[in-house]
Amino acid sequence: MSTENEGNEGTAGEAVPSVPSVPPVPADAPQESPGSRPESTPAQAAEPPTAPPHAPQPQPHATPYPPQAQSAAEADWPPPAPPAVPAYASHGAGGGGPVWGAQPQPYAPEGPRKRGMGGLVAAVAAAALIAGGIGGAFGYWAADRNGSGSTTVSASANPQDLKRDPATVAGVAAKALPSVVTIDAQGGDGEGGTGTGFVYDKEGHILTNNHVVASAADSGQLTVTFSNGKKYGAEVIGRAQGYDVAVLKLKNPPSGLTPLSLGNSDQVAVGDSTIAIGAPFGLSNTVTTGIISAKNRPVASGDGSGGSNSYMSALQTDASINPGNSGGPLLDARGAVIGINSAIQSTGSSVGQTQAGSIGLGFAIPINQATNVAQQLIKTGKPVYPVIGATVTMNEKSGGAVISDQGAGGTEAVSKDGPADRAGLKAGDVITKFNDTAIDSGPTLIGEIWTHKPGDHVTLTYERDGRTATTEVTLGERSGDS
Repeated sequence: MSTENEGNEGTAGEAVPSVPSVPPVPADAPQESPGSRPESTPAQAAEPPTAPPHAPQPQPHATPYPPQAQSAAEADWPPPAPPAVPAYASHGAGGGGPVWGAQPQPYAPEGPRKRGMGGLVAAVAAAALIAGGIGGAFGYWAADRNGSGSTTVSASANPQDLKRDPATVAGVAAKALPSVVTIDAQGGDGEGGTGTGFVYDKEGHILTNNHVVASAADSGQLTVTFSNGKKYGAEVIGRAQGYDVAVLKLKNPPSGLTPLSLGNSDQVAVGDSTIAIGAPFGLSNTVTTGIISAKNRPVASGDGSGGSNSYMSALQTDASINPGNSGGPLLDARGAVIGINSAIQSTGSSVGQTQAGSIGLGFAIPINQATNVAQQLIKTGKPVYPVIGATVTMNEKSGGAVISDQGAGGTEAVSKDGPADRAGLKAGDVITKFNDTAIDSGPTLIGEIWTHKPGDHVTLTYERDGRTATTEVTLGERSGDS
């Protein structure tokens, strides 16, 4: 409760005149000695003097004081202290006094006041005034010491107070950034670009996309820059065009390399948090966040001319991914790599732009698949692809993967004694399901096959002459991109 309200409560019940009855005594008025004033008993103080019947009634007057002067003796001067809030200041809140301009009442001298709430309130008010004075003086002293009138308070500069929780985005990014690199690839013909990669192992291998380094793979220069600004030369150990995966090796790797931890992309769920790190449009060490918005998204990227295309059953994310993010890690909330950022869906380039930007549809190669490819490339320098031994049409949204009438260069569409041939598949069959995954086109089928390894057993559902059948296929293999 405020002390102002308490003070009003202590005086609200007392009978007080609407305005003071007697003006102050002039300076030349005769002064009474302390003992000359007759003492009034409490009973006398409680009873106001009775006016004679023939006395004229007082008239309303707008002046705060009556126009008639009285002697100090008649008025029992000095009068008791006026109320803390004059009665005319009341706004109908139970003040009990007449409003300004009401009939003045004959003055009745007060008896001795009881020591109760009034005294306590006065003491509290005095204490509040003293405390206010001390606070004002201290504030002035502090402002004067500071040399300005500012009253701002600085946050603690203690590094412990600024430490981020490792589970936050800031904590994950701080731990991962030293292991993420920006790759500058310059081809011998002057072509090149910028992409991203990350430390795969302590031996200095860097995992990235094939299309990031393709221009400098055969003849050119590769430079890797860490988040601390240190640069290192690198060379291509192996690359898989169909998977869009490549492995580099630092020529003079520094000691103390920290590989990023690898997650399990098979356990990722739609809605999981994601963190992408890369160099979009050359802006190194950029961190963006989002979620997994879809899984097993069939994606074909490349120039659309056949063998140069890459296919993936991708993780889809709405984390902002742009040109230059390619090859960078897609992390989960713990900071483990769950994918390699590889492609974006775009509405096309705008006037005056050569590259389109993110529209919230980014695609990453699942890390389980990328790890298998990386191990092959480090071991042999060549990729190994699982195959079914059949050529399918690459028309999208054809209701399934249609086995072609003939293969490349006029060869048979179904390789003799290959996996598909042994499973009983023929040209014209429409494959509609790979294990439990629906297949709507040739690229979707290839993307699903490449999530497996040679020798894996899979179940294919297909249609022939209006009838549906299933068959088991043991995946074969193909080495290299040619």
